[in-house]
Amino acid sequence: CSHADDPALIGDAEVNGNWTPQEKALHEARLKAKAKRRLRRSSSRNSASESSESKDLAGADPHSPKGKVVTNDRKSRMGKGRGLPKKGGAGGKGVWGAAGMVYEDEEPDVKDPNYDESAQGDTVYETVMPEVEEREMEKMVNPIVQEYFEHGDTKEVQMLLKELNLGPHKYEVSSLAVSLSLEGKASHRELTSLLLSDLSGKMLSQGDMSRAFDKMLKDLPDLILDTPEAPQMLGQFIARAIADHVLPMDFLDYHKGKVDCEHARVALDRAAVLLSMKREMVRLDNVWGVGGGLRPVKHLVKEMNLLLKEYLISGDVAEAEHCLRDLEVPHFHHELVYEAVVMVLESNGDTAGHMMMKLLQSLWKTGLITVDQMNRGFERVYNELPEICLDVPHAHSIMENFVDLCYQESVITKQLRDTCPSRGRKRFVSEGDGGMIKN
Repeated sequence: CSHADDPALIGDAEVNGNWTPQEKALHEARLKAKAKRRLRRSSSRNSASESSESKDLAGADPHSPKGKVVTNDRKSRMGKGRGLPKKGGAGGKGVWGAAGMVYEDEEPDVKDPNYDESAQGDTVYETVMPEVEEREMEKMVNPIVQEYFEHGDTKEVQMLLKELNLGPHKYEVSSLAVSLSLEGKASHRELTSLLLSDLSGKMLSQGDMSRAFDKMLKDLPDLILDTPEAPQMLGQFIARAIADHVLPMDFLDYHKGKVDCEHARVALDRAAVLLSMKREMVRLDNVWGVGGGLRPVKHLVKEMNLLLKEYLISGDVAEAEHCLRDLEVPHFHHELVYEAVVMVLESNGDTAGHMMMKLLQSLWKTGLITVDQMNRGFERVYNELPEICLDVPHAHSIMENFVDLCYQESVITKQLRDTCPSRGRKRFVSEGDGGMIKN
């Protein structure tokens, strides 16, 4: 038999050193495997004994037969803790909490994944407008002011400006409006003065207005490039603003002796002269000459009568055209035609007729008086001719001659000439003249 498996012989051989390297390696591997098996067996025995002890202590019911383990017990089976029920007896499937517990309303957490903003009662959404930057002010405000020059409604301007978050640059609304009006008509400047008066105290304070006019006084050298009369006009704006209590009364006194710019001094001197007039601030309401449809009809009729009378004296057609343009009432030019024809009927001789024909011809060629305005003016005279005849008995014959003259010079149309009323009664030479009409 072989002695390779005998431990004594193996030990002796190991001591004697008779093993080959292969046998020695095999022997070491067997020893390691044997040690691992022993370690596994010892660990499994310890765990089994601990589990049996814990079952005896925690799971055994003294009243149950044969110490059967109660599976529905809520006490810990791990032998840890104080032996109290889990969650204080409030846990378990389908259980909301301990008996008698009252829950209070909790505030919804915005960070909760299930948070629903629309379900949180009355939700108010507010549009937040970003503050308008200074370089965008002109781009945002100029269209509003230009549209205001067309409709003249200051309330609409206030509504549009409130929609913009102007921030600390709101004072520039006044300076931008004045700068635009300097390049426009007299009616635009009157509208601008009204706008400043309505904005004062509501959207802009006197301090904001003072700041805006200070800025315009500094910018006068640039404004003169486009509007040479800017210093005088700005002086009128300052005087009107002080009269309307838009600017403080001591605005001029504050700048006296503190202005180095020559143009600014001209503007302040102009304002001081206007405020020191005999009637003082009463006349400043008409500092711009109230143009356009803002004038009452009676005032416009008076202005046109004065215009025609001055023309009959001077004969200057260009001056008459200039005065008519300054009135800025193209929709009311039929009144000029009416007044001109009535003056011809009430005049003595043919001079007035020829002069009025030349004036109407010039206004017609330049486009100041349109076809509709010309027709409407003559038709008004046609309708009132019976009443005019009470004061001017020969009005019919004068009217016929003037209408023929205007038609020959292409001032009126053939249709308008044909609608001219004829005499009310035809006179015959005698009964035996064969029906011939007396010329």
